[in-house]
Amino acid sequence: MLPGEIKQNNINTETIATESINCISTRTNSISINTTDSFDEYETPIEYNVQRKLVNRYVQLISISGIIGTALFVSIGKALYHGGSGSLLLGFAIWCLPILAITVSTAEMVCYLPINSPFLRMAQRCCDKSLGRMAAWNFWFLQCVQIPFEIVAVNTIIHYWRTDYSPAIPLCVQVALYLLISIFAVRYYGEIEFWLALWKIILAVGLFFFTLITMCGGNPLRDAYGFRNFKKNSFKKYYPTGIAPTDPNHGEGVYIFQGLLACIIQGSFTIAGPEYVSMIAGETKTPRKILPIAFKQVFIRLTVLFLGGCLCIGIVCNSTDPSLTAAINESRPGAGSSPYVIAMNNLKIKVLPDIVNAALITAAFSAGNAYTYCSSRSLYGMALDGYVPKIFTKCNRYGVPIYCVLVSLCWGALSFLQLGENSAIVLNWIINFITASQLINFFILCIIYLKFRASYNYQKFKMGVKLPDLPFKSWGQPYTALFGCVCTFVMIFLQGYSVFFKENWNIRDFLFCYIMVFIDIGIYLFYKLFYFKMGRNDKFVPLDKVDLITGLKEIELHELDHGFDRFRFFYNGEITNGSNSIIMEQDPSIIADNKKKVLERFNIEEVERLDSCDNNSISNRT
Repeated sequence: MLPGEIKQNNINTETIATESINCISTRTNSISINTTDSFDEYETPIEYNVQRKLVNRYVQLISISGIIGTALFVSIGKALYHGGSGSLLLGFAIWCLPILAITVSTAEMVCYLPINSPFLRMAQRCCDKSLGRMAAWNFWFLQCVQIPFEIVAVNTIIHYWRTDYSPAIPLCVQVALYLLISIFAVRYYGEIEFWLALWKIILAVGLFFFTLITMCGGNPLRDAYGFRNFKKNSFKKYYPTGIAPTDPNHGEGVYIFQGLLACIIQGSFTIAGPEYVSMIAGETKTPRKILPIAFKQVFIRLTVLFLGGCLCIGIVCNSTDPSLTAAINESRPGAGSSPYVIAMNNLKIKVLPDIVNAALITAAFSAGNAYTYCSSRSLYGMALDGYVPKIFTKCNRYGVPIYCVLVSLCWGALSFLQLGENSAIVLNWIINFITASQLINFFILCIIYLKFRASYNYQKFKMGVKLPDLPFKSWGQPYTALFGCVCTFVMIFLQGYSVFFKENWNIRDFLFCYIMVFIDIGIYLFYKLFYFKMGRNDKFVPLDKVDLITGLKEIELHELDHGFDRFRFFYNGEITNGSNSIIMEQDPSIIADNKKKVLERFNIEEVERLDSCDNNSISNRT
């Protein structure tokens, strides 16, 4: 057994042919060879595992705009109001750098081992059990809390048109739709998210064209305003206490910097990282072929959608616009607070604000749907590692962890808080929770990756363990990951700094900003103490004991079945290559030999059973 290897249960027991069925072990912890000419999908038993049904086009669109909600189009106006157009663009650009560092680090780890909840489960393998549990609970909580956030967001968007209805109606409808989408095969979820993601891209690109056309004079006022708004108040003073100093020139640079800092903090909430692409790894076909491309799409999301959106917002709307000021102070619902809609109203453009508001509904709904998926799959990964009862590993006949979906959707009930409070207040509460939890998740991601990379290099190059090459290689490691780690750690404490001003101090705001820090530390210490009292070892895993093997067997055979001919790359020529194209064009005997060599890498016993079978029945692979 290779260092760190753990036998994995609940893996598929397909047969290779009628003649050899009695010669191959059917234990649930083994994999047999499928040599049928149909190359049916390699799946684990439906009652134990999810299914790899997400194809390339789903994954690529989801990676670009899967979890982009209303923040890019509406909430971003708050950053513009606080910092100005220049600070907005610069602040988001600054925060994109650590997000890019975290993305490429996570991509390297997830593409190597694209299992269910990969980065969460790698926390236990690479670091220790307590950190693994803390990371899992923090991420599950983060995803679950964002479900009611997007549900409330949809209701506030509807309020743009009318308020004479019970908020419970859209809330219940949304939860029901999320449940309906989530209980069927993941390919239906992928298809729905594909079109919703495409619609969000169309919305973003459409607003880019709106900016370009109107700034050149293509508007009812014939006003070619160009970069007028960028030239005026581009770096705005921000007073966290809401009280301007008596001398307006006193500490001018400090207040401008605080405006920039407010934009960076808003960016830490708005700009999502690589976690969503990571969570779909366990249900992606040929993941080591598709996921490296998907992670590269994150660069497009960062530069085109987020930075392009910041540039356009700074062009169309001035940070001192009276309508924007009133919208922020009054917490206007839906598109009423969007800088784009404010610009449309200023330019006397009719109908288009209603179209944008309708598009925002689909954006918020799509984001909530994505969070439902991520929360259920993270809970499923926790169940696989024994963090929660085994019942949560049960999947329906479509390969959906149904109990995980039901429990995660229960968090949608938090959206009913807005029945007794102003919905904007509820949104602000949730945003404060989300920001801290998301930053903690990014910090943990960097820690896990640093240990993964060190273990991989130690085992492969110093111990001589035959590990696959990395399908995705990031640049500048480990310094890139260290940069992301330091930035997120600092931002965890900066994101709520304004609460410490004497004029702003109150216990409620402090808890909303920092309670997740105390909760996560408490979870980690609780499990450390628990394992100590139980007499179980929970020391930091040494480099030579990190498990980098478990799960590879299923992935190798799955990709062989789906014609992904990259084994010469992964195994340095150890696997036979009949051609340079796809496996289905090769001779069937070469395919079976490749599968046999994969099994030989992981399970010598099963290969010996295979060799003892009748040679004629094995060679009949057509």
